[in-house]
Amino acid sequence: MSAAFKARSLSDLKPLRRAVQEAAARAAERERLRQEAERRARAARHLFQDAVGAVLPLKGQAERHWSAPVPPEPQPVQRQRDEQSVLRESMSDEFDVSTLLDVDDQLSFRRSGMGLDVTRRLRAGHWSIQRQLDLHGLRRDEAREALGEFIRLAHRTGLRCVRIVHGKGLGSPGRQPVLKGRVQAWLVQKKEVLAFVQARPADGGAGALVVLLAPGWRRS
Repeated sequence: MSAAFKARSLSDLKPLRRAVQEAAARAAERERLRQEAERRARAARHLFQDAVGAVLPLKGQAERHWSAPVPPEPQPVQRQRDEQSVLRESMSDEFDVSTLLDVDDQLSFRRSGMGLDVTRRLRAGHWSIQRQLDLHGLRRDEAREALGEFIRLAHRTGLRCVRIVHGKGLGSPGRQPVLKGRVQAWLVQKKEVLAFVQARPADGGAGALVVLLAPGWRRS
């Protein structure tokens, strides 16, 4: 073999060797990446065990326990809407209460069929006041809704005597009680109300009413 041919042959092998070296480098990199992926997969498989430590498997199906989740209690949304609707419809701001009030030294009301002694005993404190509702600071619609809800719940829980504080109107324009007349009209329209009188001075005087409710039922 001539020297020129031999030199040319060695020169032709350089790109081939370079290609072989590059292929080997790529294969080595692929192997490294494969091993790294296996290491990560193995670590992921053992992640739970590494976190909680050694665990013991259950010995058979009989020892496995499963509890069904407790469903949330149904919310009576429609009933609440219906009750609020009835509440709004049952108490009108246009109701004229003046003809139903007894005018003596103080205004009072008693349902038809109730004797005069009912308002007399109510004014004298024969029934103890069990709860009260203070309407100070409420707008008309807010006060009407709060009063209706209060009377309904008081009756349902078996209360007989409650106090409604409507204020004397000292902070109102013209120093006239804004809610007093409306509260009287609203109470007259509530079938649960048997009678009411102006509170005694110690219980609020002209700024409050003491209300007698019909017997209701008390939840056991």
